Amino acid sequence: MVATSQPLAAQAGLSVLQQGGNAVDAAIATAAALTVVEPTSNGIGGDLFALVWAGGELHGLNASGAAPAALSLDALRERHAREMPRHGWTPVTVPGAVRGWADLHARFGRLDFAQVLAPAISYARDGYPLSPVLAANWARATGIYRRLNLPEMAEWFRTFAPDGFTPAPGALWRSEGHARTLEQIAATHGEAFYSGELAGQIDAHARAQGGLLTGADLAGHASEWVMPIHTDLHGHRVYEIPPNGQGIAALIALNVLRGVPLPERRDDPRGLHLQIEAMKRGFHDAHTFVADPRHTPVDVAHLLSGANADAHRAHLGEAAHDPRTRAPSTGGTVYLAAADEEGQMVSLIQSNYMGFGSGIVVPGTGIALHNRGHNFHTDPAHPNALAPGKRPYHTIIPGFLGRADGTPVGPFGVMGGFMQPQGHLQVVLNTALYGMNPQQALDAPRWQWLDGTRVEVEHALGGTLARELTRLGHSVSVQLDPGAFGRGQMIRRDPATGVLEGGTETRTDGHIAAW
Repeated sequence: MVATSQPLAAQAGLSVLQQGGNAVDAAIATAAALTVVEPTSNGIGGDLFALVWAGGELHGLNASGAAPAALSLDALRERHAREMPRHGWTPVTVPGAVRGWADLHARFGRLDFAQVLAPAISYARDGYPLSPVLAANWARATGIYRRLNLPEMAEWFRTFAPDGFTPAPGALWRSEGHARTLEQIAATHGEAFYSGELAGQIDAHARAQGGLLTGADLAGHASEWVMPIHTDLHGHRVYEIPPNGQGIAALIALNVLRGVPLPERRDDPRGLHLQIEAMKRGFHDAHTFVADPRHTPVDVAHLLSGANADAHRAHLGEAAHDPRTRAPSTGGTVYLAAADEEGQMVSLIQSNYMGFGSGIVVPGTGIALHNRGHNFHTDPAHPNALAPGKRPYHTIIPGFLGRADGTPVGPFGVMGGFMQPQGHLQVVLNTALYGMNPQQALDAPRWQWLDGTRVEVEHALGGTLARELTRLGHSVSVQLDPGAFGRGQMIRRDPATGVLEGGTETRTDGHIAAW
């Protein structure tokens, strides 16, 4: 089974399973295809994280990149005073997704790497029709980039908005440059991107436009295998990738709720109030402490301790509180879950951060570079302060659900910037506490904390619940765009029969491909 946000990508993963590949092969095929069939949220020039259940244990991969050697706070001030821009070359960090594909394949893959990337290459070369949510996001990004009118975005328009192309449902799009790039990545197991011809093209384009990313930065990049972190709740074990990712925010919030009697009904306003308040505490810690642990130690054991949960629980009251932490911002991401007949399962997430990312596209390659550096802090005293060779606080977080005895349940994820840990918390509670199946757990109406006491709720949550949350001190607004509340997928495996049960968002063009 493969579940993701775009039907053609899910089918790419399924075709690899049908050729004898395993779940990791399928996940890589799906991830590569998503750079073609959903470039509005991810690309070859983005980052990746993954959780892989294989050999009776869970493995974590951090394939996020660091700031270029020349990108320092002093360099930022010279270019943009104290504010990190959203677009252009300055927020571009080293892309880690391609190395992540190669490392996952080297450790777990079964089929030839070129065979795994073949569906993505075909979609890029032959073209495909845009699906509805994809087309809407594409049109929105085109409008934003036209208003910005930055000269360094010229290649983006040549690639993603060529003459005669209008991003509407059913419109056909293809990219020969994207296809050739994927062929080079396939033939060299990713090395062309970091030390070969593609690296040279990225380096040359940066030099020509005054960018700070260099061939040396690319050549020095490596993924990192990490030990997943977890917490237990209602007989389930919830796994996340450790910092520099924000998955710990969801675990802290779940720890806080573990000591609170939650109502039996999911739509009880007091229960939603407690979830929102606990999530604020998780973000308080994440925004205060999460950073690249290679540069700044992050005391994960303390953050996940009972003492820390007790301290946060003291902030939970009958009325909404202001956690006095910085407000979350938006992002664009794709998530996928894959599972095979042998029990291997993959939770994978990759992103260009804000839509197409920085707006920088390397000529003739289809490589859209992400703007992940925008998430650095500009206060030099902050743990997440910008520094050369440092990974930023990262929003993308794959999740994995197990049982308290350590046996696996399956992968899950909710994409969408700082909505992600909030989506994780709600999906986990829907599953572990309220007994929902994967589709029910994903479809259930959501809330999203914005900042201070401001909360957005989906229209489907209902006016009565919104009024009750207002009575409890929350400043509630109703958001009519369902995409603002994340887009997720989930797979569960029955331990006795091996039967797979999947769910995918109605908030996106999602699809579950099974065989």
